[in-house]
Order: sequence, then structure tokens, then C-alpha cells
Amino acid sequence: MLFSSTVFLFAFLPAVMILYYIAPRKVRNLILFIFSLVFYAWGEPVYVFLMIGSTIVAYITGLLADKTKQGRKPWVPKVSLLAAILWNMGLLLFFKYTDFFIGNANDIFGLHIKLLGLKLPIGISFYSFQTLSYVIDVYRGDVKAQKNYLTLGTYVALFPQLIAGPIVRYKDVAEQMKNRRETMGNFAEGVRRFSIGLGKKVLLANSIGALFDAISKTPQGEMSVAAAWLGIIAYTFQIYFDFSGYSDMAIGLGKMFGFDFLENFNYPYISDSITEFWRRWHMSLSSWFRDYVYIPLGGNRKGKFRQCVNIMIVWFLTGFWHGANWNFMIWGVYFGVILLCEKLFLLKVLKKIPKVIGHIYALILIVIGWGIFAFDNFKALTRNFKNMFGISDIALINDKAWAWLATYAVTFVILIAASTPLIKKLGGLIKGGAPVLYSCVLQPVMVLGLLVLCTAYLAGNSFNPFLYFRF
Repeated sequence: MLFSSTVFLFAFLPAVMILYYIAPRKVRNLILFIFSLVFYAWGEPVYVFLMIGSTIVAYITGLLADKTKQGRKPWVPKVSLLAAILWNMGLLLFFKYTDFFIGNANDIFGLHIKLLGLKLPIGISFYSFQTLSYVIDVYRGDVKAQKNYLTLGTYVALFPQLIAGPIVRYKDVAEQMKNRRETMGNFAEGVRRFSIGLGKKVLLANSIGALFDAISKTPQGEMSVAAAWLGIIAYTFQIYFDFSGYSDMAIGLGKMFGFDFLENFNYPYISDSITEFWRRWHMSLSSWFRDYVYIPLGGNRKGKFRQCVNIMIVWFLTGFWHGANWNFMIWGVYFGVILLCEKLFLLKVLKKIPKVIGHIYALILIVIGWGIFAFDNFKALTRNFKNMFGISDIALINDKAWAWLATYAVTFVILIAASTPLIKKLGGLIKGGAPVLYSCVLQPVMVLGLLVLCTAYLAGNSFNPFLYFRF
């Protein structure tokens, strides 16, 4: 289903863009709305009505949550806000976590309740958070309630970021929904950004993902400590280039249609602490939990103990948001504890030591965190950590690990370079020294080359998973 949606997008996107640009400005939202619904329905024919239902709920509760319009009925905005919270959280709990709760109840109490086997609607975690943040912002008075259903529907269904983010808040694009200006410069920048994202996904994430896939399927008798670490390092690169690549593609597509979405990644693997890492990784999610959970809980305004509790609540919920498996909750608590330690004393220590040590410290903890995140099967998770830390009866390194390392050595060098601002700085130097050559020759050739390479890769390979689609 997901693959067919992607094929549909690439097949019909040029026609939609032509129609969009030749159409009068007043109907462009309608074109985007219809195409976004058809795109989603192509892969989720039934669940598209669920998304439409969420939009209707957001539209009604948003109008009623506006305190300035309710006169002598101050209870109406509060009830409307509560209704929006119950609807969105109810959807997530029902579709994403029902079988998780049933399965755990069966295991703990010896019950035999049949699992529902519900299929998770693609993108539900993202559009639920977007519609909820819209109603909350209206209630707070940060944004005016949208009276035009088509405008709000276009915001919710907007296909570039619908199924895997970034989480775009309505207040960040409210003006663009009405008065955006599409220019050739923005369109060209959008194509460039989309091409870079596609290259990240297809050429980098898929390539190194194949190594993780191979190592995770290797029989225990053929494993080694080095191979286990190599596999998780491969996954560390795969999930970054997979998700940041998708975010780049979404931002690029948005620019082609006149939208400016906020950045979602800022070279997170150059961080010197876990605190800095989470300021650079999936920034739209981190800021969402900060603004709509951490600060309303009291943030750091009610003493150290309350701040510590708030941090742990936020990070448990962050892990819980990612999926209905214990490994995600363990992953959230893991980072919550580290962030708590950094907040209390570790950041002071890290500021006094050489940056390179802080960088190594952060990278090791990040890789271990992805080791928790990668395996939703608890047996596979524990087995992999035993392998990583030499608790299992396996060799430190074997011929298979050496072969993988030799095969992917150049790939790892490219991945390391692409994870830093190095390539961007080199491009800036070339642009500064020869701006006309860079803009008129080198950049177009690079974009075209990326698109050709990605097309060739996609045509010849079947390994094309988008990791974050399952969240």
C-alpha cells in the first residue's frame, strides 16, 4: 500500500504541479486538498475518512475553543479543548496501542482476549499532533480559529509532510495558507532540497540499511562483537538519513508549492551532549512536547524535583509516541535519565572537558540508544546487547565482520562526511569563489545527477523501507 502511494506520487506530481501553477490563486488550496486526499486514499482507501473526520473535529472544536467568541459561556472553550484532546488521544490509543494493552493484559493476568489486529493508519501520529496543536493554539489565543474548512483541511492533509512529518504547526503556516507567493527561485530551491533528500534516502539510508538488515539476520553462531557494533552503527546512519531525507523531501516539495516548513534536523551527530542532540534531532517533535507537555506541566518553574518529574514524563511519552512496544518506552526513559543527569550535573562537567571527549560521550550514548530503538522484539534486543558487550559466547571479531567492514568502508566515510556540515561548507566556498559557475552549472548538474542516480537505484533495488512511516 505504502509503495503504491509513493509510485502514485511520482507518477502524478508533475501533472498536479502544472495544474496548480496554471490555476487561479484562489483555487490552489482546493487542488492541493484534493490531490492530498487522493494520494492518501491511494494507500489508505478507508482510513482517509478517519483523517477527514479528524479535520472536521479540529475545525469545529477550533471555532468553539476561541475564547473571544464565546461571550458569557467561558466553559465552551474548555469543553472544546477537552473534546479535541480526547478525540486525538483516543484515536492514537485505539489504533496504535489497543493490541499492546490487550497483549500485556493477557501475559500478566493469564487472559485469552483476542487481539484486534488493527492496521495502523499511516501518518496518524503526525496529523493527530498537528490538529491537536491547532486547537490548543486557538484556545491559548496564539492563532485565530480558521473559519474556512478547505484551508484547514489543506493544512492537515498537505501531502508533502502528511505521512512522516515534520510536525507542521498551523501557526507557523497560517499566513502561508492564505497568502503564499510561489517564485521560480523557491521552486528551484525546492527541487534542489527534494533531490538532496531523495539522495539521502535512496543512496545513503538504503545502502547502509542493507548492512544492518544483513547483520540483524545473521545466525548467532556467525556473530561477533564487532559485527554487532557494526550493525547498530549502520542503523544509526540509516535512521538519520532515512528520516532527515524524508524531511528534506517534504521541505523541498513544500517550497515548490510556496510553503516554508521549519527545519527538522540540524546535523545531530556533531553534538557534544545528549541535550544538544535533542535540540538538533526531530526538532518538530521535541519542540511539540516542550510547548504542549513540558511547559504546561510546569517546566522548570516549580523546583528541581518537579522539573525532574516533568522531564521523565515527557520522555516516557516521547518513547510511547513512537510505538506500541516496550523497547520504545525503554528508549524514552533511557534518554530521559541521561537528560536528567545532564540537567543536574553532567552538563557542567562536559563544559570543562575537551569537546572531543564530549562528542565521543554523546556518540556512544546515541548509538546505544538506537540499539534499544532498533529491535521491537525483546529477545532480539537483549541478544544484540549481549553481543555488543561480549556477554554472549562469540568472538571479538571474525572473518564475516572483516568482510562487511571492507565492503562498506567507503560508504561509512561518505556517511560520516554527510553527517557533518563539511559538504555544505565546501559548497559555500565554491559558491563564494565562483557564484555564476556554481549556480548555473554545478548545482543543476548535481541535482540532475542525483535524480538520475536515485531513479536508477530505485529501478534496480527492492529494499526501500521508510523507517518512520510505521510511527
